[in-house]
Amino acid sequence: MELPWLGQHCSERTCKQLDFLPLKCNACGEVFCKDHIRYDDHKCSSAYKKNVQVPVCPLCNTPIPVQKGEIPDIVVGAHIDKDCKYNPAQQKQKIFTNKCLKPGCKRKEMMKVVCEQCGGSFCIKHRHPLDHDCKGSSQPLSKA
Repeated sequence: MELPWLGQHCSERTCKQLDFLPLKCNACGEVFCKDHIRYDDHKCSSAYKKNVQVPVCPLCNTPIPVQKGEIPDIVVGAHIDKDCKYNPAQQKQKIFTNKCLKPGCKRKEMMKVVCEQCGGSFCIKHRHPLDHDCKGSSQPLSKA
């Protein structure tokens, strides 16, 4: 060994590899090589402090708090049975709500298409002033 003061030995009992770029575990604070830095790889006893997961309700997408020792599946199931704000009627909202104002046309559009002259909402087919017999201002139909 030419430079024994550089680097640190891996804290894993079976490894003890001299690593020049050692990594410190953010849960237990010990130093490990790249092969043993994961919590599972060195059987970290403090992993529970950092490895926290919060389950989310699959229906309403709300995070569900789980206390230590509780099983997440049971807590989420209880939430669905009691507190869930999921409304199936909300999921089937109509998308095409902007009805064309041209007499006789029954088409609806997702987005409002407003005529610049009369301010009416029309479908794509009747969006131009000539197509819906526009009664707006008497300005020229083209701005060109």
